Amino acid sequence: MPGVRLVQKVSSTRAFAKVAPHVIPALDRAVHRLTRGKVLLSAQMLPGVILTARGAKSGLPRRTPLACMPEEGVGDAVRSWILIGSNFGRTDHPAWTGNLLAHPDAEVSWQGEDIPVTAHLLKGEERDTAWKALLEFWPPYATYQARVTREIRLFRIVRS
Repeated sequence: MPGVRLVQKVSSTRAFAKVAPHVIPALDRAVHRLTRGKVLLSAQMLPGVILTARGAKSGLPRRTPLACMPEEGVGDAVRSWILIGSNFGRTDHPAWTGNLLAHPDAEVSWQGEDIPVTAHLLKGEERDTAWKALLEFWPPYATYQARVTREIRLFRIVRS
């Protein structure tokens, strides 16, 4: 699909990595709020959730719009999602990943439904398998990983 390839190419650029973290989450939060949780702008090209996790230090709820890879569920219900701590290929881990490490019980808003979830950091073979699936799902993640020395954190979040 030409539109998707163009978005993938643009999202792999360093300019996008500089601008996107400041613009996309703010737009996503506003549209999500205005549509009562039914629409995420960024999810028009890539599935997304709004993650609500407690801050690692403060314990306060933190809402973060994130791209995700839904995993197969039962019937139409998605049972789990992979969250990608790419931070648009920036050097530091995104704050939400530290929040999930400290407080794995969280909530996601998925297609207008608020769902309690538990997060699990993927490691070893489990991470490798998910990473391969992610690269097929959204190839720009390879560009993000090539830009940084840290290993991009992957979490599987599962309905609680």
